[in-house]
Amino acid sequence: MINKKEQKYQRIITQLKELFQKVENPLSRMATICAVLHHKNEHFFWTGFYLISENDELEVVCYQGPLACMRLKKDTGVCWAAISRQKSIVVDNVNDFPGHIACNPLSRSEIVIPVFQYGKIKGVLDVDSKTFAAFDKSDADMLREITQLVYKQ
Repeated sequence: MINKKEQKYQRIITQLKELFQKVENPLSRMATICAVLHHKNEHFFWTGFYLISENDELEVVCYQGPLACMRLKKDTGVCWAAISRQKSIVVDNVNDFPGHIACNPLSRSEIVIPVFQYGKIKGVLDVDSKTFAAFDKSDADMLREITQLVYKQ
């Protein structure tokens, strides 16, 4: 049975699919995803995409919220952990995550979803919350579905 959170995500997915009929550019899609997710979820404190750069660092490409870390060195923090494990990571308390990168001290919990294109990880969707344990498996599943809209495949 689908819960209220999943119903909300389904409405967001429908809206994004309609918007994306007009544009195929992945950066435009990422910017739109950030805006829609950030403004439709009160507990999303920071919402953004990082892409893997030519020098194997993560570079922020678009986001909503306070200033971001512009670059994340390889194999550090939650974002790189999601890339290394090739799966979504939900962190209930960022202070308990070894190597967490504190871009903003107000962040309490985080979810990171790898973004794939033709089976290869291109980057991540990263969402922070000021609330501890703000994300769960439903968020991970639905956000993964949303990241699949970034690249036409």
